[in-house]
Amino acid sequence: MARKLRRKIGEILIDHGAISKDDLKTGLEKASGTAKKIGEVLIELGYCDESAVVKGLAEQFGMRFITLDGSDGEPDMALIPKDVIQKHIVIPLSKEGGKLQLIIHDPLNLELLDLLRFRLNCEIEPVLATKASIQTFIAKETGGEGTNIAETSLVTDSVDVSVDRSVDKSVDASIDVDDDQAPIVKLVTRLITEAVRNRTSDIHIEPMEDRVLLRYRIDGVCHVRDNLPKRMQAAILARLKLMAGVNIAERRIPQDGRIKMSVDGSQIDFRVSTCPAYHGESVVLRILRPDSVRIGLVNLGFEQENLDSFNKLIRRPNGILLVTGPTGSGKTTTLYSALDVLNRPDRKIITAEDPVEYSFAGINQCQVRDSIGLTFSSILRSMLRQAPNVILVGEIRDREVADIAIQAALTGHLVFSTLHTNDAPSAITRLIDMGVKPYLVASSIQAIMAQRLIRILCPDCKQIDENPDKKVLELIGITQDEVHKNPVYKAVGCASCGKLGYKGRKAIFEMIVMNNEIRDLAFNRAPLSHIRQAAVRNGMKSLVEDGKIKVLRGETTAEEISRFAQAEALLEGNVDI
Repeated sequence: MARKLRRKIGEILIDHGAISKDDLKTGLEKASGTAKKIGEVLIELGYCDESAVVKGLAEQFGMRFITLDGSDGEPDMALIPKDVIQKHIVIPLSKEGGKLQLIIHDPLNLELLDLLRFRLNCEIEPVLATKASIQTFIAKETGGEGTNIAETSLVTDSVDVSVDRSVDKSVDASIDVDDDQAPIVKLVTRLITEAVRNRTSDIHIEPMEDRVLLRYRIDGVCHVRDNLPKRMQAAILARLKLMAGVNIAERRIPQDGRIKMSVDGSQIDFRVSTCPAYHGESVVLRILRPDSVRIGLVNLGFEQENLDSFNKLIRRPNGILLVTGPTGSGKTTTLYSALDVLNRPDRKIITAEDPVEYSFAGINQCQVRDSIGLTFSSILRSMLRQAPNVILVGEIRDREVADIAIQAALTGHLVFSTLHTNDAPSAITRLIDMGVKPYLVASSIQAIMAQRLIRILCPDCKQIDENPDKKVLELIGITQDEVHKNPVYKAVGCASCGKLGYKGRKAIFEMIVMNNEIRDLAFNRAPLSHIRQAAVRNGMKSLVEDGKIKVLRGETTAEEISRFAQAEALLEGNVDI
């Protein structure tokens, strides 16, 4: 007896009155040559909604369609583990006689059903609902408004199953391919693309004993994105190393490489670093967006007084301008923004960087390569014979580089550089501790600026904090009278900011403009506390005071600024620990 042929989804949708024959013809033409299903294309074209397509699929496969509004019974979320629900976007409805009724959204995904049968050790009766309704129900049950970045796994069911085949055959066979649909290739491309779209600055892939931890650093804070299966570790790392152009076979020493990839029409550079660890190589991808260092001085976070001073300083004919702060505090962005202002045909600008992260037209950028003797000091000496107007030294690391930079400043060049210190006054004592003569420090430095990056509240969900923590407010110097005049805000979280409550970052600054009093203190090797007091007398606002202004303006939270206030109080001995 011949088996009854299954009707096509297009015919079913026409019978239901959801689409016309012309709609179906256009949809088939659009879907031709792509990997998309006809239902997806019809939804994208606006010819029908997701509910109509899923109802059609239910009829096509002889399954039950439900709406998750309670009319078809309440799901029992305790029947299967929470991680299975969130990872595969499924909902358990009921269980009788060893058979689990499971709400899914794609009846064609037979591999998922096989995977869940194995994982849950029971027979499954699939029930259909729209993906949007399933995600909304899961979010409601887990306390959120929607499925956010951390609630959906990057490892789709199809990758989860098919990767075993490629990994079992050979690691190299699974990564050294041109087919974009290869499971590992698709997974790596997906995680990189998602990271770029979610304002991530760094992607961390960290092998653990039983899994591979994937974390995204967003606005300076690391968030766990996914736990990838341990069996994928070798293939994922090999794929990333292949893309970065480093030696796939070398696992004993750290390696550095670069990836250039188009994401949503923009060319994005990734700086890749591998480091051997106990459970395998740890890989970090630093995402380098070309526009991130061309945001303009006004958008960095300067208060007007500091912005006016900085604009005057960068137009001076000579001297050193130092920007200080820890790694990741935005020093490079600030200096590049200054160079962008100065980058004109009548000026010659040369930089010495390790490494060159962003390429600028019109600027001569030199890459430090210690392995062949191309050090900061050798590049600096060569620079001075190139008759530049402006020099940027990526970092002053030792006395030799400091001495050459100071000599360049004293011979008529404007020098920008960075130094790793906690605050602006510490830069003076740090240079002297390096061995630079105090009179050279006093005469060459024009200004020192310290900075930190703080997260900015999401404008779509921030709310007035009716009961702010008084201790936190006191720590950053905000009085109750100031709170009454200018309410402080708190982070909430919404779909726009990925439920983080913050969206984007700005810098807070403290700036010392050298004058006779501070130069005398530097010349006489005065203690750090005396230099700071003199700087405050001459109008310097501390990092915390600059942050306080942004809290009262409603741009950030008191808790965000208190991290720096706590550190400053500890340094000054005002907090008991």
